[in-house]
Amino acid sequence: MEKPEYQWRTQLSPERFHILREQGTEPSGSGELLHVADDGEFRCAGCGSVLFHSDDKFESGTGWPSFVRPAGDQAVEEHADSRNGMLRTEVTCSNCGGHLGHVFPDGPAATGLRYCINSLALEFEGHSES
Repeated sequence: MEKPEYQWRTQLSPERFHILREQGTEPSGSGELLHVADDGEFRCAGCGSVLFHSDDKFESGTGWPSFVRPAGDQAVEEHADSRNGMLRTEVTCSNCGGHLGHVFPDGPAATGLRYCINSLALEFEGHSES
């Protein structure tokens, strides 16, 4: 999904634009989705694609929502990131290319991975109980 910059700026708040389109990050502990424990899906704030399931969210103590795995094999893409003098693995939405955060090899035993994701890159859609 490609859009010109002006369309992204119109669609997204300045804070979301900075994270999703300019590879920014939100301050640790500031995200509204950090402590969400409800059943549901975490979707890309740029395009609505399902990125993570609530069952895979865990409290990492880092100040950002953390997940052990993406929602599916095609949900996210990973890229080498050497900005800021560190070698990390950037995570982006595979549909719109929006920057989500980074993945680190220090997660729980389930996968050994910690997908450290900006709250502002996500929207939460809870499952209603029937």
